[in-house]
Amino acid sequence: MQIKVQPMGAYQTNCYIVTIDGKELIIDPGQHAVKWVRAQVNNPVAILNTHGHFDHVWSNAALKKALHVPLYCPDEDAFMLEEDPFGQGTPSSHPDYRVKGDELLKIEGIQVRYRHFPGHTPGNSIIEIANHWFSGDFLFQQSIGRWDFPYSSGSDMIRSLQKAMQIKASFILHPGHGAGTTLSAAQSIMPFWIEQVKQTV
Repeated sequence: MQIKVQPMGAYQTNCYIVTIDGKELIIDPGQHAVKWVRAQVNNPVAILNTHGHFDHVWSNAALKKALHVPLYCPDEDAFMLEEDPFGQGTPSSHPDYRVKGDELLKIEGIQVRYRHFPGHTPGNSIIEIANHWFSGDFLFQQSIGRWDFPYSSGSDMIRSLQKAMQIKASFILHPGHGAGTTLSAAQSIMPFWIEQVKQTV
């Protein structure tokens, strides 16, 4: 597996390209991602969104048109792709596949697992490929995603952190912003963040 990453746009949102057996998965193509992605890929097979916020999905439509590949998005966040609820001028995109909760997919022979961790958004998910988690805006190095946005939920975030704490396997984390970390490192500070969120709900 090869992983390339490039921060995109004003929020420096990490766009990832994962290459397995000569096939490329594009994860969270944010603002201005089209030129970089097109220069990097030879055999793209899908675009995957961790959640629906504009800075993670901005280039969905342009890349779908340019690369002729399907778009996967958590079902509960599809409305954010289609309706631009934050009024950011996000180009509208339409998922070809709406992922339902925790779901194991086979995309061109590649096993991709979505794990649903709502809180930051209703559909917020991590994308698991082998021993790698592309955690979007759920888990960061020493931090977690915000739960005070429209459509966010502090109570959902608490349940998601509690769920993530129960996972025993080792994963390398590739967050939506900033540097990478590991699931075990993130789990070590989850009790602190659970208490922080509880104070706000």
